[in-house]
Amino acid sequence: MIEQELLEILACPACKGDVEEKEEKIACKKCGRKYPVRDGIPVMLIDEAEIQ
Repeated sequence: MIEQELLEILACPACKGDVEEKEEKIACKKCGRKYPVRDGIPVMLIDEAEIQ
């Protein structure tokens, strides 16, 4: 689980939208991309994102 303080700082690198934790991934509220979390560390790379 990602700490709330970190989620407030993070932004989607593609559209700069706010993010939230969903299904053990970091999901953008604006564009819907989902970024993986590996070993408790969000991988916020556009190339690693799943597009909805």
